[in-house]
Amino acid sequence: MKHRTPSRLLAILLAGLLAACAPTQQDNTAVKTAPRSDQTAPGRAAENETRPSAQGAVAATATVAVTPSAPTIPTTPTAALASAAQTAPQAQPQPAPKLAETMAANAPSGKALAKKEARQEADARMAADRMSVAVQPQPQPPSYALAPMPPEARERYSQLTDNPVRQVAEAPVSTFSIDVDTGSYSNVRRMLNAGQLPPADAVRVEELINYFPYDYALPKDDRPFAVHSEMAPAPWNAERVLLRVGIKGQDVAKQALPPANVVFLVDVSGSMNSADKLPLLKSALKLLVAQMRAQDRISLVTYASGTRVILPPTPGTEKATISAAIDALQAGGSTAGASGIQLAYAAAQQSFVKGGINRILLATDGDFNVGIADTRQLKSMIEEKRKSGISLSTLGFGTGNYNEAMMEQIADVGDGAYSYIDNLMEGHKVLVNELTSTLATIARDVKVQIEFNPAVVKEYRLIGYENRQLAREDFNNDQVDAGDIGAGHTVTALYELTLAGSKASVDPLRYARQASVESPLGNELGHLKLRYKQPGSSTSELIDFPLQRSAIKALDAASSEFRFASAVAAYGQLLRGGKYTGDWRYADVRKLALANTGSDPYGYRGEFLRLLDLAAALGSKPAS
Repeated sequence: MKHRTPSRLLAILLAGLLAACAPTQQDNTAVKTAPRSDQTAPGRAAENETRPSAQGAVAATATVAVTPSAPTIPTTPTAALASAAQTAPQAQPQPAPKLAETMAANAPSGKALAKKEARQEADARMAADRMSVAVQPQPQPPSYALAPMPPEARERYSQLTDNPVRQVAEAPVSTFSIDVDTGSYSNVRRMLNAGQLPPADAVRVEELINYFPYDYALPKDDRPFAVHSEMAPAPWNAERVLLRVGIKGQDVAKQALPPANVVFLVDVSGSMNSADKLPLLKSALKLLVAQMRAQDRISLVTYASGTRVILPPTPGTEKATISAAIDALQAGGSTAGASGIQLAYAAAQQSFVKGGINRILLATDGDFNVGIADTRQLKSMIEEKRKSGISLSTLGFGTGNYNEAMMEQIADVGDGAYSYIDNLMEGHKVLVNELTSTLATIARDVKVQIEFNPAVVKEYRLIGYENRQLAREDFNNDQVDAGDIGAGHTVTALYELTLAGSKASVDPLRYARQASVESPLGNELGHLKLRYKQPGSSTSELIDFPLQRSAIKALDAASSEFRFASAVAAYGQLLRGGKYTGDWRYADVRKLALANTGSDPYGYRGEFLRLLDLAAALGSKPAS
């Protein structure tokens, strides 16, 4: 058995060092070399050609160490280094010098020497590996492109907190202003059709309920509206009673309307440059133009970086002139909304019709960014302007930067109504089907107040109207503004009641005075009062009547209109989180609504069923 000499070990070590320092390609593999002529294992030669440099060092070391065809090894370090690094075919090996033979002859023999050499050889290989790894180019960490940020959500809504459950023993009187706005319904519809649930603050339940016309009886006396009440168990909680207060305004035929002085105030700023804004706005306004009569006048005012009167007061019969002015509108510039409002009031004042309709229709996305942009300042300005007898209604358009908080509030203080136009069908509803309601006011500053009898009612909760609450003393104060009713308008308000003897939401007060059901008023559930002003009057008039407990019906015996309004109320509450609707789901709402669609000439109730299906599919709560 031949034993490896120290020179041979040095050759192994140097061969590993050279292999580690050998040039590498960009893919971190060793540069390919021609096979050595003294290598008789072709598989190992191929392996040595393609392995990365760290592995190549080990392979080269192993090849030199175990090659059986090499009878001798050069005896000097230089010769050993040249032999290990050689890449071209080699000549036949020469006989080893005598010094090597002498060293081999004098080397100790036996198993101890074999173990010692094996250990030294293993140490040499490990050293070669370490050197190879040390010079190996380190891989760079992978780089990943950052995902684009989603567009900033800039839509603005007023914060709403659900009306709480009130204890009749502590707060027996509820007072609020009526609301004829419908913008929340169509805005929620827009979001559902886009595949997203609306934020809770975008859902005003009373506007969802009042989006639909109801078949309430018209007034039979000289009052501008009739008041109706109905009571039945709440569909989502049989231990509660729903009280519905319904108002039906006197309808006026379009041809019987007084002359109208209408100012279109149109936002043509750069933010309106999208298909769901200015192009839709122009199409919707032309629907109204088609309804105008010879005695009506239309003006067109625009605002962007500045303001401009595009069209002076023009008779309603000159439809081509008015439509051409609307078609010529183009978007660009910033948004001087407050200046536009001031110019629109000036234009309306210039062509004011005494005893007629004087109204500004503000069409915008509400994104004011020049001049007065604070909603409180805008409200103060409009409150002052409304004293001139000119009303302001708002038509909302667009998404992304939509400022609904401002749109709703300035319409309220402007003695007008807020609508959101998400498609041309909604424009047709507001400006054609409901033209008389949109333009003509039949009752101003309408307030509702109910005093509940603590002997009959333990608790009550007004559903919706969160931002329409009034102080008790505001009811008789004619200086306090409230909502207006247009010709033919229907307004609905729902209370959820807990009657005496039913399980209450909170424990009763220990020291509260107990009401007696034995009194002459023991059958009265409450006392309903309404105040309103005739158009042009500054003094309010009163309507009042008691609510009898005996009028409560079974839910199946209640009118179809009552049950459909209850379904819409449940839908709105579920969209806001369903705090008070118990185990009810959208499937329950749909079942109730489907059975009570009633007369649906415009298809609004049929569409409501489809929106319920969308809400159920998008909602976090199970559909059934």
